[in-house]
Amino acid sequence: MKVRINHQIKAPELRVITAEGKNLGVIKLSEAIAEAQKRGFDLIEISPTATPPVAKIMDYGKYLYDEKKKDKAAKAKVQTSELKIVQVKIGTGEHDLELKAKNVSKWLSEGNRVKIDLFLIGRSKYMDMKFLKERLGRIMKLVTVEYKIAQDVTKGPKGLTITIEKK
Repeated sequence: MKVRINHQIKAPELRVITAEGKNLGVIKLSEAIAEAQKRGFDLIEISPTATPPVAKIMDYGKYLYDEKKKDKAAKAKVQTSELKIVQVKIGTGEHDLELKAKNVSKWLSEGNRVKIDLFLIGRSKYMDMKFLKERLGRIMKLVTVEYKIAQDVTKGPKGLTITIEKK
């Protein structure tokens, strides 16, 4: 959104605020521009949708700097997380499970979500669901970081899937 300054402002009347935060009240556009020039600053339209629109008397360069700073701070707070995937088979050995659980723990501590797939082939697709969940639980017990289940166990064409994330 483009910010309007000085003569770009269209509203006939504005609520004007000084750089110090003092409210000058609702005044005509020409008076507001004259007041800004008298103080050696620009008239910047802060809130064009308000009734009447709000404008601030301050240095335009400083205003842009402050806005850029706010945007940067907002971007820093946004946390990006990836979805990492680990595949396990029914016959995966204990040592391999420990290695995979170690990776899962590392990814969870970095703030990523982890999808654990119990890959089923052949006849294993038709095994008892309780047994399959127990096999999936083997790797879950080895995860050292506290986690919560983001998506419960679902059965897909390739096997069982569960998604977890850090608490």
